[in-house]
Amino acid sequence: MSLADPISADETGNDQVLSLTIPARNARGRVVRLGPVLETILAAHAYPPAITHLLAEALVVTALIGSLLKDGEGQLTMQAQTEGGIVELLVCDYRSGELRGYIRHDADRLAQLGANPSLYALFGKGYLAITFDLATTRQRYQGIVPLEGSTLAEACESYFAQSEQVPTLIRVVVRSSSTGCVAGGLLVQHLAEGEEGRERLHVRMDHPEWDHIAALAGSIRHDELVDPKLSLEALTWRLFHEEDEVRVERGLPLQRGCRCSLEHYAEVIGQFPEEDRIEMRNDQGKILIDCAFCSKVFELAN
Repeated sequence: MSLADPISADETGNDQVLSLTIPARNARGRVVRLGPVLETILAAHAYPPAITHLLAEALVVTALIGSLLKDGEGQLTMQAQTEGGIVELLVCDYRSGELRGYIRHDADRLAQLGANPSLYALFGKGYLAITFDLATTRQRYQGIVPLEGSTLAEACESYFAQSEQVPTLIRVVVRSSSTGCVAGGLLVQHLAEGEEGRERLHVRMDHPEWDHIAALAGSIRHDELVDPKLSLEALTWRLFHEEDEVRVERGLPLQRGCRCSLEHYAEVIGQFPEEDRIEMRNDQGKILIDCAFCSKVFELAN
């Protein structure tokens, strides 16, 4: 539908992705706000505040980028690893509206930092890998960039600039309080040659159309992204109401999507040779599998 009038702000937009297209500017974008789904994912582990904030930001970015997939069964995986960093592993993925994420970190070293450690303090020298798995064609695309900048959002902007040659603006806000954690994000891109999917032969990071859209999108305030009284449609209207046409469409509702199950792990373990399965068993003859995403332990009698 076209965004001709602001929609009632009584729809909070929690756990929802809104896609937007501005045809006259050859621009597209996504807006997302995470609420209960974010709380559910974070509750799987007793993360300290700095790690909670980092994972919340990563989940928002994953939802923004993952929702760009045209393949309904495709998957987007974002993974950050370091060499000797306090954060040893960060992994999030998105598939068909399902989100999950996990961070493994050195709690003792983290405790020695201040309340708001920088991205470099958490990761040190690291890299960010973004992988697209397309179910319909069984193709996989991956881009890897240095984990640089002050936020994960900045690192992902670098990914699109370097690996995809697509000018991209990403803004993410995380707000924690006594009532819980909410996070929101905005992603806007310029497809310089028009329609999505067209080969971009002459990419210009300073295109006048992009300068205009980036200026409008960059004017967003932090509180707007996490304001429960402001719907995603109303937020989009505030940013781009001067444009002749803005097309918006609601995406799939977001939910926690840990896909672990006893049957799944039984199938995976069954692919190992018998001698390996014997080595996996504990003293009771059971194979215990700990799912890092949901913090559940599965017991296989194998």
